Amino acid sequence: MLAALASNAQDAQDRVIKFGHLNNTDHPVSMGVKRFAEALAARSGGRMKVQEYPASQLGNELQQQAALQGGVQEMSAPATTSLAGIVKEFGLVDFPFSVGSYAQADALLDGPLGQALIAKLPEKGLVALGYWDLGFRNVTNSRRPIARPEDLDGLKIRVIPNPVFLETFKAFKANPVPMPFAELYPALESRAVDGQENPFSVILSNKFNEVQKFVSATNHVYAANIILVSKRFWDRLSPTEQRWMQEAAVESRAYQRQASRAAAQKAVAELQAKGMQFNELAPAEQARMRQVARSVTDKFAASYDPAIVKLYNDELARLAR
Repeated sequence: MLAALASNAQDAQDRVIKFGHLNNTDHPVSMGVKRFAEALAARSGGRMKVQEYPASQLGNELQQQAALQGGVQEMSAPATTSLAGIVKEFGLVDFPFSVGSYAQADALLDGPLGQALIAKLPEKGLVALGYWDLGFRNVTNSRRPIARPEDLDGLKIRVIPNPVFLETFKAFKANPVPMPFAELYPALESRAVDGQENPFSVILSNKFNEVQKFVSATNHVYAANIILVSKRFWDRLSPTEQRWMQEAAVESRAYQRQASRAAAQKAVAELQAKGMQFNELAPAEQARMRQVARSVTDKFAASYDPAIVKLYNDELARLAR
């Protein structure tokens, strides 16, 4: 046992890993980073240290992505959405109304589809260690509750700068406005946009309740974060160090998902306590929204790698059984 530890220690160097993300330190993504850091420190005997840079300190998602590709930042945990610009098939994860439960979402991402997407990243200078939970996305706005598809008509809604999101909200006759997350609060405050869409814990953590009246449980997209590592950094690691990082990622995944889902439940009650008007959609109205969005998913699926689209459809059919 001691000999094994000694040989492992020889395989490791003292390393400081810069881990950046967009969220505040009270957000479940930050909780995931902290658990990953603890797990990695425990495995490496403190030789591999993680330094967290929350709240967009290292730039927006695309700036951090470029920093990872260039090797000047070691890790980040962006929404999978931000990868659609370099691997367009990541757009499949953003398809509206594709999964209806956390269990389905986890099975989709941890299974063959999620792995097929991850396999496309090394050639883009990135390595992925798995998926964390961001949660189902929901619409907030300052004008009216969203109880049916028609309620989105004419609303200026900030969306992630991503083609699937833009086209989805256009299909609902909203006026989607792509905008970096860091610019969102002032845009809501000044009424430059009427609303936005995000998971409940993001809405609460960023105090959107101060500038938004209505929060509607549209659950239109399941959102995941992805644990990314710079490939330049990864390639410098010994096999032992790589294994430690993979194990720490698996450990943090289970913890982070649990923390994120508990936070989402709690956030709804807190948003209501802070004065937001909350409503759920009737199943029939959600089914109508799914129908409206169908044209968008069909259009994008036609432009993706057919093998991955088939895998996606096969997995959804399997999970629906």
